[in-house]
Amino acid sequence: MPAEIGRYRVLRRLGSGAFATVWLAEDDVLDSPVAIKVLADNWAHHPDVRARFEQEAQLLRLADSERLVRVHDFGELPDGRPYQVMTYADGGTLAERLADGPMPVRAALRTAADIAEAVSVLHQAGVLHRDLKPSNVLFSTVRGSRRVLVADLGLAKTIAHASGFTVVAGTPGYMAPEQSVPGGGIDVRTDVHALGALTYHMLTGRPPGSREGRTGMPPAPPSKVRPGIPRQVDHIVLQALERDRQRRWPTADRYATALRAAAVSRPGRSRLHRALSRTAGSVAVLAMLVALGGSSEAAGWTRVADSSGTLSLAVPRDWAEQVRSTGWDPATVGLPSGRRPGLLVGADLGSWGDPLHARPGVFAGESPALADGDSTLRPPTHGGCRRQPDRPVTVAGSTARMRRWTSCGGTAVSYSEVVLDGVYVQIKQAGGTDRTDEVLRTLRRS
Repeated sequence: MPAEIGRYRVLRRLGSGAFATVWLAEDDVLDSPVAIKVLADNWAHHPDVRARFEQEAQLLRLADSERLVRVHDFGELPDGRPYQVMTYADGGTLAERLADGPMPVRAALRTAADIAEAVSVLHQAGVLHRDLKPSNVLFSTVRGSRRVLVADLGLAKTIAHASGFTVVAGTPGYMAPEQSVPGGGIDVRTDVHALGALTYHMLTGRPPGSREGRTGMPPAPPSKVRPGIPRQVDHIVLQALERDRQRRWPTADRYATALRAAAVSRPGRSRLHRALSRTAGSVAVLAMLVALGGSSEAAGWTRVADSSGTLSLAVPRDWAEQVRSTGWDPATVGLPSGRRPGLLVGADLGSWGDPLHARPGVFAGESPALADGDSTLRPPTHGGCRRQPDRPVTVAGSTARMRRWTSCGGTAVSYSEVVLDGVYVQIKQAGGTDRTDEVLRTLRRS
């Protein structure tokens, strides 16, 4: 390990590859850490490799963005090896994060959008990356906030010269089909394909590859590899991975916009969920809930009722932290409008309709339109959840059909729904224990 590189004091090695070694160093003048990339000795005297190393620094300086690794200085060691002084990313690489498996769906979508926006900056500067992969995506902390940085432009070229590429370059698993054809011509949609491959890897834990190993077959939809990923995300990612670049997202920026929209949408948030969540902000945390029936409930369960006394049910005590008991509008599920008795109780009502928040609870709402069953009911479809076969349930001599959705948003969250005695009941749970039947047995309607 060199003691110094130029005026920078070397602390330790960060990593090395076939062409270069990267060192962590301290800039004592500016009192800040930097990363220094030094071209390997065995390549330092190859004019083409050296030129590419210098060009990488020039292209990064040309683009110069907070979304990219920045080059602060360039120099040469006494033995003739060139080096670049760059931004130090203290959060490691995307490859390191993916070593632990797939990322949470929303985190993956947001990270992919960040990467796509960084690549869009490159494209606006007239540069194609050509080698987007997990090890070339870094994370840095700036004033307490995480920032994604795109690095390593060793294979980057200007868009103006894209039609003249004659050498196959890229990383298998991420490179677009046209990159494997010398002289095939590439453009910004080549990087879009790599962005799609990165997103696929973050969502599923593996790069797309060929379905069942058959060359030319499209990758399986992410939701087939990891159940619970919304269909909307399947469409967005697979469009980026189209073999025919004419059918891909036309720009990295357009792809980023689609990812952002998918990241903020909430699978399963129906009109009912939105209506209930809007009122949840005014719900007080209860130290004691309304007790009806005294000690008749199972140990560790608490009975609650709506404000009119029409409906009541019991839930496990750790579910009963917040309650809304002022009724509901059945129009949210397609029934005739009007204020009717309703009750919502749960561990966190603000996250009631969000399958990515594993906080359990129960909603019960009464409506005369439900007296003859659920033929007119239009319940939530719970996008991003896996529909299970309906099954019959019998409570106090009444039999009804129960709907159930599991693996919501790729989590352990599930929703169960049933109409019993003119009451629509929806139960949100998390974990492996299904308490649907236990909760339904406690339902009372006066």
